[in-house]
Amino acid sequence: MFRPIAERKVKCMANQTNSLAHTKWVCKYHIVFTPKYRRKAIYGDLRKDIQEYIKTLCKYKG
Repeated sequence: MFRPIAERKVKCMANQTNSLAHTKWVCKYHIVFTPKYRRKAIYGDLRKDIQEYIKTLCKYKG
């Protein structure tokens, strides 16, 4: 059974710093690729929009 949102502990990931032995990073993006059987849902205009958004983001971030 689901608990109301007010009772759930929500963790803000935007400002959380992660680290390993020699690196630190802040993850601000979460990209999920869909499985093969859901490809039809993102074909067409939505696919083009997503592709342009990812290209722009990659160019911006280098």
